[in-house]
Amino acid sequence: MILNIHKQGIGKFVAIFFLLLIPFVCFASDKQIKESDDEGADFAERLPRTIFSGVQGKHHVQGVAVDLKHGFVYYSFTTSLLKTDMLGHTVGSVTGLTGHLGCITINPVNGLVYGSLEYKNDEIGQGIAGESAADRQTAFYVAIFDVEKINTIGMNAETDSVMKTVYLREPVFDYSSSSISEGYVEKHRFGCSGIDGITFAPEYGKKNGKMYLNVAYGIYGDTTRKDNDYQVILAYDIRYWGNYAMTLSQKKPHHNGPIWAAHKYFVYTGNTTYGIQNLAYDSATGNCYAAVYPGEKREFPNYSLFIIDGRRKARKEKLAGIDEPEKASVLRLLPQGLHDPESGIWGWHYDFGATGLCPLGNGFFYISKDATTADGRHSCTLSLYRWTGIADHPFTLVK
Repeated sequence: MILNIHKQGIGKFVAIFFLLLIPFVCFASDKQIKESDDEGADFAERLPRTIFSGVQGKHHVQGVAVDLKHGFVYYSFTTSLLKTDMLGHTVGSVTGLTGHLGCITINPVNGLVYGSLEYKNDEIGQGIAGESAADRQTAFYVAIFDVEKINTIGMNAETDSVMKTVYLREPVFDYSSSSISEGYVEKHRFGCSGIDGITFAPEYGKKNGKMYLNVAYGIYGDTTRKDNDYQVILAYDIRYWGNYAMTLSQKKPHHNGPIWAAHKYFVYTGNTTYGIQNLAYDSATGNCYAAVYPGEKREFPNYSLFIIDGRRKARKEKLAGIDEPEKASVLRLLPQGLHDPESGIWGWHYDFGATGLCPLGNGFFYISKDATTADGRHSCTLSLYRWTGIADHPFTLVK
């Protein structure tokens, strides 16, 4: 059990403290931050080196979002959302979810937290909700949290007016459909296992482009098929999502949401284990970082970190391993880090990031590390890192 030591007076003090020390920088903002190394070091001095979530429940941390403007940190712990201040004091939490809450991000316009939310009847769904999940209807949502209202531990996701959801038809369609790959019928089109990585980012290849909500597919790590070697990212224009968003009844899931995404992108990374776990737009570079669990196909380098080049437009190409005549919009990886000449893939081997990777600006990141107690409860420690881009150690710990 976590002791809530974040009383009202302390909360106001911490918020004012960080507003005075930290300039207006929201990690998901689309404003470019160009500062010298000295200014970057000064920026880092104002940030805690570590932030500890406190010990939580039986599910590990899935993603984190840091709001420097208001001085709060948000953690997805699979079936709950935790809110702390920048010192790690608990402010409140949202509980009661029986699906999989994955990666989370902050809307730079309204400050709300958006997260991927899956309800499935497969082994993951049953691992979360028990055997009863075997009979549930598959449904994928973007969960939208009104974080200003989160001020108490254990607020209910269905009844306390802190969370609304928007149904995503397109990933449900691909999850439920089949594709033809080298003459074989494969279940789950493109290897879609659901959704996970999520971030706000401008349209690829357009300077100061319109902001879209990017939602990445989970991808099954099946080594015997050829149609699951791309990451799939849906880009949504959310300006009219107020017409769709509604409170979720988990026993009677709604289907209110857009029919299709505005854009559907593919990124050739080679197969991964369950796709992009954390997707994070970095306003300092204009690129998107994608952290994954490495794949196991021997023909690929199986990197765990990729950077999607945000300055290059998608190109229309026929997808490898998929027997469909239509060309798709393919994004490019940034040509930095390690390079595999056989596949042409760029990336890095890095042990962390899949459970939380949060750009702060100026080349600094908070990166999550999950820990487990002897009785199976999980916690998260965020550590401050600086990006180096070096092939064998892309991040360096800030001391």
